[in-house]
Amino acid sequence: MTSLVLIPGLVSDDIVWQPLAEAVSARMPVHHADVTRDSSITSMAERALDETQGPIIAVGHSMGGRVAMEMARLEPQRVRGLVLANTGHHPKREGEEIKREAMIALGHSDIGRMADQWLPPMLDPARAEDTALVERLKAMVLRAGPQVHERQIRALLGRPDASAYLADLTCPILLVAARQDGWSPIAQHQEIADAAPDAELAIIDNAGHFAPVERPREVTAAITAWLARRFGGTDA
Repeated sequence: MTSLVLIPGLVSDDIVWQPLAEAVSARMPVHHADVTRDSSITSMAERALDETQGPIIAVGHSMGGRVAMEMARLEPQRVRGLVLANTGHHPKREGEEIKREAMIALGHSDIGRMADQWLPPMLDPARAEDTALVERLKAMVLRAGPQVHERQIRALLGRPDASAYLADLTCPILLVAARQDGWSPIAQHQEIADAAPDAELAIIDNAGHFAPVERPREVTAAITAWLARRFGGTDA
């Protein structure tokens, strides 16, 4: 039976995909990937593949989407499908390293301040004052801590150029973009959809970069509907 591999993003954990896990766990095996221990996207992908057996559908959020794509590149015969939410495909951009290094330094100085600076632009502006949501996400960042934050930032700085192999990803792909995501905009997801042979785009309204946490019901519904339509929902 095909397993669903759920991959969180930067300084994120199981809460990102927990609603989806609960929705599908009665019908298919679910594995929460650990992306906290490796300092490259490729190593994260290799670990997720090593920790599972048989065919999989990889579901990644943000950095986790890059890990999912790398899994499909490494073992296309095992990866039957991809769900890529709030993610990107470009290599490191000019000037990116300076900003990332500043965030690493801030994280080591005060991870709470780093979270306070980083989180609001990640959200739908209408939710930026949602104290419960922000505190839940901040607690997640604090659980990760500065060492994991640095390790994952360095993995992102050295990330593969996924655009170089998107055309080779022949498995079905669902791209989940959010209307208010200023970090990974809809147009970026459309570029992936246009480059991959079998991809479709779902747009979530009233959500930012943390769409699976901001709008869990809508994101889960989009993914489970796609799973049912493309794989019968259980045993691809």
